[in-house]
Amino acid sequence: MRILIIDDEAAMHDSYARSFSAAPGARAGLEAMASELFGRDAAGLDAEAACARFELTHALQGLEGVAAVERALAAEAPFAVAFIDVRMPPGIDGKETARRIRALDPDINLVIVTGYSDHAPLDISRAAGPADKIFYIAKPFEVAEVVQTASALCHRWHADRELAAAREAMAAQVRLLEEQKLELAASESRAVHMANHDALTEAPNRLAFLRALQTSVRSGEMFATAMLDLDRFKLVNDSYGHLAGDELIRAVFARLHEAAPAQSLVARLGGDEFAVLFTATGEDDAAMTCERLVKACARTFTLFGNDVQGGASVGVVVVEPGAAGDPVDVMRRADLALNEAKRQGRGLVRVFTEAMDESIRLRRRIEDGLSHAITAGELKLHYQPIVARESLEITGFEALLRWQSPEYGTMSPALFIPIAEESNLIHDLGDWVLEAALETVKTWPGQYVSVNFSPRQFRRQNFVGQLVERVQRSGVAPNRVQIEITETAIFDDAERAADTLYRLRQMGFRIALDDFGTGYSSLTNIRKFALDCLKVDRSFIDGMGRERTSMAIVQSIVHLGRSLGLEVVAEGVETEAQVDTLRAAGCSHLQGYHLARPMPAEDALLLAERRFVRAPITEAPGTAA
Repeated sequence: MRILIIDDEAAMHDSYARSFSAAPGARAGLEAMASELFGRDAAGLDAEAACARFELTHALQGLEGVAAVERALAAEAPFAVAFIDVRMPPGIDGKETARRIRALDPDINLVIVTGYSDHAPLDISRAAGPADKIFYIAKPFEVAEVVQTASALCHRWHADRELAAAREAMAAQVRLLEEQKLELAASESRAVHMANHDALTEAPNRLAFLRALQTSVRSGEMFATAMLDLDRFKLVNDSYGHLAGDELIRAVFARLHEAAPAQSLVARLGGDEFAVLFTATGEDDAAMTCERLVKACARTFTLFGNDVQGGASVGVVVVEPGAAGDPVDVMRRADLALNEAKRQGRGLVRVFTEAMDESIRLRRRIEDGLSHAITAGELKLHYQPIVARESLEITGFEALLRWQSPEYGTMSPALFIPIAEESNLIHDLGDWVLEAALETVKTWPGQYVSVNFSPRQFRRQNFVGQLVERVQRSGVAPNRVQIEITETAIFDDAERAADTLYRLRQMGFRIALDDFGTGYSSLTNIRKFALDCLKVDRSFIDGMGRERTSMAIVQSIVHLGRSLGLEVVAEGVETEAQVDTLRAAGCSHLQGYHLARPMPAEDALLLAERRFVRAPITEAPGTAA
C-alpha cells in the first residue's frame, strides 16, 4: 500500500519508518479502530498483512510532495494516504500542500500531522476537502496511532475505488440501455413508416388510407372517397418495361397530389390503383373534383425518352353526415363506381348509386341465413396448428369458423363475419365458437386453443366476466385459451382495452395481437397492453420474396417482439422458402398451409397427440384464414 510522507524534518521520516516496521504488538488495536471508523466491514482487515504491504515515499518539502503525487498518478500507482506536516519552511505550508495534492488526486486520504495550531481544521478542510478525506494527528504521535490510521485509511481507499468502479460499470449499463432504447425507437419508427407508406412513391399506402377513412367515417361530416385506376397501364409495362411503369406511377402520383383539393389525402393502394379522400358538399362537387383528377392524368408523360399518353378512370362515393358504414364498405362502393366507369369507356367519372350494389341484397340474405345456421348445426370449427420454429412441435391450434350453407355452399368467414359484426349476431356466433373450442381443447394432451374475438365482442358489456364464467364451467384452465384480437379492437378505447387485457392476463389467459403491423401499432401500445404474442400479418409473409419492405417489416416486428419478451407467430406460411427465411429472422412460431391445413376436430386431436408436424402439406394453398 503506497503512503506519502511530507515533513521537513529528517528525524520525523525516521520515526515514520520505524512506526511502520514496528512489532505486531504495537498494532493490536487496529481492527477495533477500523471497525469504529468505517463500519463492521473494516473489522476483518488483517493488520499484519496490510502493514507488510506498506510502501513509503518521503518528501522533505510541500512542492516535492506535490511532484511525487503527479508522478504517481502518471505511473497509474496513486498514493492511498499522505501524511503532511503543517510547518515546512521555507517552502509552501501544509495547508497549501494539501490543497494542491487534493486538486491533483481527489481520492487520496490526507492526514495533517502537527504540534501547532497555525490553521484551524475547518480552514484546511475548506482548502483541501471534502472533510471526510482529511484527518488529524497531533505531534508527538504514538506508533499505534499512525499505523492504525494508515491501515484503516488504506482499507477505506480500496473500498472507495471498488465502489467507484461499480458505479462506473452501472453507469455504463445505463448508457447501454439508453442506446438500446434509442435503437428500438428508431427501429419502431422505420417499421411504422414502412408499414404505412408505399415504397415506390412514398405516398400513404392502403393501410394508412383505411386509417384516415376510419377517422372520416367517425367524424360525422360529409366527405368523398374516390378510387382511380390508370387506363392502359399494362400496355406501358409491356411496351417499355417495368421501370417505365414505375416512373409513370411516380409521375401520376405527383400530378394527383397537385390537383387534389387542399387537406385531401392521396394514397397508392397498389399497382396502378390510387385513392383520394377529400371533403365535398355533395355529389356534384365530388364529381367536379374527380374530373380535375382525370384531367391531371390525361396528359403526355415522357418516360426514359418515350412519350406516353396518360389517362385514368375514377369512381367516387359521397358519404353523408352520420351515415352508418365502415371504411372497407366505403372503399367497396367507390370501387363499384370505378368498375362502372371502366365498363362505360374509360377516362370517365362515375358516382356510386345503390343500383350498382347488388351485394346489399346478398348481405341481407346472408344475415338471415346465418341466424338460422347457428341453430341448424351448419357451423363447424376447423383447427390450424401453431408450431414451434425449430422442432415444429405443435404448441396450439387456431380455431377457424366454417359455414356450410345449403343455399350458398361453403361460405368464407371473410364474407359472413363482417355481416355478423354489423348486427347482434356476432355475439351469438362468438358464444357458439367459444363453447365449441372449449369442448375440443379438453381432448388435447396439452396444447392451447386460440379463439378470435371481433372488436364488437371485445367491447361487449362484462366481456371478462362472461368469458371467465364459460371457461370455468367447461373445466378448462385459462392458460389453455388464447384470446386473439386485432389492433382495431383495442384502438378505439385504449384505456378500457388495457384494463380488460390486464384482468384477463391476471386470470391466466393468453393474449395474442392478430394481424400485427397492418393497423395502429406502436411500441407505446405494445408496452401498454398485456400481451403474450404478436401474429405477423400474412400479407407481409407473402411479400417477403418480392418486396424488401415486407422483409424489413417482418424483421422489425421480430426485433420488437423479442426485445419485449413476446412470442412472434408468422401467419400464412405457404412455402419451404418462407419457413427457412422466418427461422433465420427469429420468428418463434409458424402457422400456415405449408405446415398443416385447417382440419376438423377429430383430425386435430390425432395431430395433437402426435405432437409434431412431420411433413408439409403438398396440396395447393386454399383459404386458410
